Amino acid sequence: MPSFPHPESVTICEINRDLITAETLSDDQAKEAYGKALGITFSPIQFQSDYLVNADDDDTGVRSKTVLQSILSGSLESLLRPNSAKLLPEVDFHGISWHQHKRIIAFTSGSDQVTVCDYDDSEGKEMCFLISESQRSVKALEWRPNGGRTLSVACRGGICVWSASYPGNAAPVRSGITAGTISGSSGIRWTLVDFLRGHADEQVTALSWSPDGRYLASASYESSSFTIWDVAQGLGTPIRRGLGGISILKWSPTGDYFFAAKLDGTFYLWETSTWTSELWSSTSGLVTGASWDPDGHMVLIAFSGSSTLGSIHFASKPPSLDAHLLPIELQEIQSLTLSQGIEKIEWDASGERLALSYKVGEKLYEGLIAIYDVRRTPLISASLVGFIRGPGSAAVCVLEQWLLLHLSPYISLAISTLNSDFQVRLLTIFLHPFKNCDYVLYVYVSMIKVGLITGRCSCQLL
Repeated sequence: MPSFPHPESVTICEINRDLITAETLSDDQAKEAYGKALGITFSPIQFQSDYLVNADDDDTGVRSKTVLQSILSGSLESLLRPNSAKLLPEVDFHGISWHQHKRIIAFTSGSDQVTVCDYDDSEGKEMCFLISESQRSVKALEWRPNGGRTLSVACRGGICVWSASYPGNAAPVRSGITAGTISGSSGIRWTLVDFLRGHADEQVTALSWSPDGRYLASASYESSSFTIWDVAQGLGTPIRRGLGGISILKWSPTGDYFFAAKLDGTFYLWETSTWTSELWSSTSGLVTGASWDPDGHMVLIAFSGSSTLGSIHFASKPPSLDAHLLPIELQEIQSLTLSQGIEKIEWDASGERLALSYKVGEKLYEGLIAIYDVRRTPLISASLVGFIRGPGSAAVCVLEQWLLLHLSPYISLAISTLNSDFQVRLLTIFLHPFKNCDYVLYVYVSMIKVGLITGRCSCQLL
């Protein structure tokens, strides 16, 4: 039986398909549940909408603060509830991004502001606030693969590119860019190194890096074209197909394919050797989410008007666009939650865990996130592990991003004391409202023993 959290409980973590819950979330309970094995706990980060950055802070473009509970400037309503077009509330903006190889998280913390939190910082989880005159109306952000600590930020008029510098190794700044920097507690300096200027004052709303980090794709719901940027050269090539604004861009993990969804319900599959495409259309509403499998052989798609997912399987090797769309029935979403549509999906990098949020149906399941165990051979099948509940019984969850945790040596050593090898992944969720706060950034920890065979799951109360 899939686990269901008690209405007054909070889900702390998952260990081998067992969802661990408690009456309240505290660092002591998190430490007992998973912290001893990982050597770290992830405390919820609370956001106050009326929090203001001190006026006497320097105006160099980056502002730093070490108080964990006070990191929001402005409101996230423009990110989570866009209203400039009829369909925008269903668009999947990515306002948060985990670094692929470090426990560093970046997220939108105001209309024009991005916050970077380094959980590996030995001097106390330092918060850096990235602010620039060029960075207006932030809608998405994504770390650059194989690019050290380089972060791209989608905003009005273009893309801000931030990079971390180290003592004796300053990040190069493109000519003409006004760079703002500040030193962190670990000697890191965040610098605005480039601004990729888009068409006119168009609002950039979607980003996707090629897996090698050389190219960056960007798009806007205001335009029917997307742009492929050669970031090293600072040059962009626009590509246009069809009508209607673009809502989602996803580069495949191998770089051979590219996915683009539009607000009119159509979506395109591209092969990237010659940039040819195939048009697909949906009768189940617009695409609300898309995720590639780790091998780049299939892409999972969610639709606004259906609780059934679609799985596109390629029949031949790249650059062939011969593919088939197969349904993936999620019977529990319809039978238990009475929901008729998926709001967002997040598939982790191992391909074994799928998280999804859904349109509210049955009130008992309101504000929960469904977690699925996924198998990919020969075709995709999904088994419901259970539902997770964040802190705050009235909170509405806004699903964000998985991180497949790359374990440092001391963490690997700690886990080895459990006489088993674990795969660790983190899932970030925005909660709104939360008591006297506007938002909470909540991290759900999943620890799965490598090679674990799917079986029954349970819900345990600490």
